[in-house]
Amino acid sequence: MREHGGCTPGAAGRPQRVLLVGSSGGHLAQLLALKPWWESRDRTWVTFATEDAKSRLRDERVVWAHFPTTRNLPNLIRNFFLAISVLRRQRPDAVVSTGAGVAVPFFLLARVLRIRTVYLEVYDRLDTRTLTGRLCRPLSSLFCVQWEEQARLYKGSHVVGTLL
Repeated sequence: MREHGGCTPGAAGRPQRVLLVGSSGGHLAQLLALKPWWESRDRTWVTFATEDAKSRLRDERVVWAHFPTTRNLPNLIRNFFLAISVLRRQRPDAVVSTGAGVAVPFFLLARVLRIRTVYLEVYDRLDTRTLTGRLCRPLSSLFCVQWEEQARLYKGSHVVGTLL
């Protein structure tokens, strides 16, 4: 999501309100590494209420998502309804995510509402696609990867380099 490197929605359509959606831990760390991009924007975070996330986002506007999300249908449904509420209330110009499962309902609904979506594939999967990457790829306005090897896995993706 660097301003150069082709992984931003564009200067003319530069989003001012962004929704940053990601699981806690490494996914959150990668979103936090984008600080030069998001720090001047009106932003809301969606993540899990773990001690790590609470600490790192203590001065930010945060909506706590339901977890676990891995193969958990009840929480997928809860997060879908959360996405409806958050997207209606926040009205973001773009939804940005590094995964994992919490991204799917937000990307699906954002696509329906014609809100731009930017997905950044995680840095540690070089030879196979992640489940969330596979699900979010067709829902993404812009799909970014951190390694050339990943670009071969996701047709039409943009290589932005590593964040961590």
